[in-house]
Amino acid sequence: MSDKRKILLMADWYAPGYRAGGPIRSCVNFVSHMQDGYQVFVLTGDRDLNSAVPYEGIPGDEWVTGPRGEKIYYSSPEGLNWKNMRRIIKDVAPDFIYLNSMFSLWFTIVPLLISRLDGWRTNVVLSPRGMLRSTAIQFKSSKKKIFLTGFRLLGFSKRVRFLATDETEVRDVRRYFGEHARVVQIPNFPGGLPAGMNVCEKKKGELSLVFVGRLHPIKNPDFLLNVLKGVKADIRLTVIGSCEDKEFWQQCEEIIRTLPGNIEVTYAGEVPNHQLPEVIARHHVFTLPTRGENFGHAIYEAMALGKPVVISDQTPWRQLTEKKAGWDLPLDDPDGFRRVIEQIAGFDQAEYADWCMGTRRYLKDYMSGSNIKDEYLKLFS
Repeated sequence: MSDKRKILLMADWYAPGYRAGGPIRSCVNFVSHMQDGYQVFVLTGDRDLNSAVPYEGIPGDEWVTGPRGEKIYYSSPEGLNWKNMRRIIKDVAPDFIYLNSMFSLWFTIVPLLISRLDGWRTNVVLSPRGMLRSTAIQFKSSKKKIFLTGFRLLGFSKRVRFLATDETEVRDVRRYFGEHARVVQIPNFPGGLPAGMNVCEKKKGELSLVFVGRLHPIKNPDFLLNVLKGVKADIRLTVIGSCEDKEFWQQCEEIIRTLPGNIEVTYAGEVPNHQLPEVIARHHVFTLPTRGENFGHAIYEAMALGKPVVISDQTPWRQLTEKKAGWDLPLDDPDGFRRVIEQIAGFDQAEYADWCMGTRRYLKDYMSGSNIKDEYLKLFS
């Protein structure tokens, strides 16, 4: 019997799922880094975001061993009930419960109620995953505000430890739960850094962009499309992501139909995580004018490939331009985005290669200056 301390990670989605984007990668990276020092158990759903069928070839409603040695329980929708959740938590008897959503019914609210009724015998860590940002709260805001009020009234905010990934999230936690809320700021575990990079061919006046993110207003693809209307250079944009909001994407398609002939947009649909590096590598620049990211795994992965990024200033990735790693721009200045895209389109091969090298240097400096694992070990101790 292992004498390692046990962490029960709870999340709506986990690998091999990929449609929910960054939160899945955050959980997978956490397990990869923590599995050697802890017994990690993962309780999750048996299907991907918006999927009607379970993952192929994976048994449901039983414990299986994951590729990193973690134990995973893929629950069917029928298995998501109070009795089963309480039984699983009791059987695992974790030292820590790690919740990876602010508003999930079965993977946040129910575990919190069970912990409260059982007298808080287990330490609970809750990661809001950016869901407390004002740009996220505005969607289904009434339900979320009711939940946040109940969260405080039931005393949850005094019992859990909040894990914030940046200063903005720390402020968000304190805004909703008070200055006495126990909150720790630690960035997400990043993925690995590829050994090398491929600088693709760059001609003046031409630019290929890739957008990776859920097709949802918070990711702001419509903003990007409207920016491209006024760009004079020849632009090729590939959009990758799950069509989470079909009505919203139809609005984006209407914008695409109005774009001038020098702008070509291709919707590539959903791409599994393991195939993304190959797709991103074929483009000059990664772009994501997001309204808010608490980390931005897709941004990190693009920079890891040496791709300069054009993103909003609503992510932890800042001061990019002075390092020749990209541009983090305010959303209230769409002309600023337009000018930057025109600037990059004007790069020749040597200028473009210089920014690719700057991007890799920026990320290497980030990795070398990081003590993320030590901070997580301190939190889960």
